This record gives sequence, C-alpha cells and structure tokens, in this order.
Amino acid sequence: MPQDSENLKVLVNLKKKTEKKIENLNTEIKEANKLLDTVNSILIEKGFKRGDSKDLKIQKDETKPERQVPLTEEKQTKSRFLESESVIPLNTMEDIPLAIIYANKEALHVLPDERKKFNVNTPPFYPFLVERVLEKMREKDEELVRVGELAIEKMFNYDIISENDLIREIVIRNVNEDRLRELKSSIRWTLEKMYEKTKG
Repeated sequence: MPQDSENLKVLVNLKKKTEKKIENLNTEIKEANKLLDTVNSILIEKGFKRGDSKDLKIQKDETKPERQVPLTEEKQTKSRFLESESVIPLNTMEDIPLAIIYANKEALHVLPDERKKFNVNTPPFYPFLVERVLEKMREKDEELVRVGELAIEKMFNYDIISENDLIREIVIRNVNEDRLRELKSSIRWTLEKMYEKTKG
C-alpha cells in the first residue's frame, strides 16, 4: 500500500510537469504566431507600398567600401545571429509594433512599420540614433582603420533609405554581438519616442 501511494505521487508530479510543459509550449506557439502576423503584415504592406524605387533617397555613409567582404574573410568574433537569417521584432512597452530587424549574413535591415510614418526629421532620429549611435560606431571603426587595427572592408557602415522623408529602411553592415544589443535598444527607443510625437 505505501508503494502504491508513492507511485501515485510520482504520477501526480509527472502530470503537473507535463501540463506545465504543454502550457509553456502553447505560450511559445502564441508568441510565434503573433510575431509571424507582425512580420507578414509589414512585408505585405511593403510589397504594395514600395512600388517604383525611383523616388527612394539613400543617405550613404561615404566611407563604406564598394564591395562586400567574402564570408571567409569575416571576423570570427562576428555575432552568431548572422550565421543564419533571423527576424527580430521591435515593439513599444505596450507591445505596439514599431519595426522588424531582418538579419542575414551580410547586414541588418531595419524595416519600420510604414503605418507609423516615421519621418527622418522627427527627433530623436538624427540627434540621437544617427549622430550619437550610428556615427559614433562608424567613427570608432574609422579610427581603428586609420591605425591599422581593422580592415576597411570590416568597418561599420550604414545606409538610411527614405522616400519623401519617410524612413523605409536602415541597412547596417559589419555588426558584432555587442553592437547588436546596443543597436536593438537604441533603435527601439528612438522609434518609440518618434511614435509618441506623431500619434497625438
């Protein structure tokens, strides 16, 4: 009889663990579906809205090398997230979509939610994100290139693609893991502040 009681306790614990695991998996599925819906809505909207690219304006980092570095030349310290394609959602604290970051082996592609109409002239886009984050990273790598500690092909660089002053895409190249964390945080904060200025 005591043995039966012990077996029953084991089965009850196993049941609870299994139920908890199912609950966690269901939560993950819901989050994955939510992410997929966000990505699909942005990509579908871009497919309809991009249209003719002749009106697109590209702000280039003039020091950017003309060729892409072959993958065999990449630094081994480059972030693992670039080994395969991935999508990173950027949302407000209230879970409102701001943008997605599409990452592949060549670059980060920041794709703002076009429904928000993020304008390049809305602070803190230039004063903070461009001047204090992107330009500082570029300048730091430029100095490393100058002293011979970094190949110019591996230098941080970026393009801002806009159409009628609306941000369509930010392309960022040569990003390591530390910079990825800073960029995610800085871009999300910037877009959230811009959204707060325009939604009212």
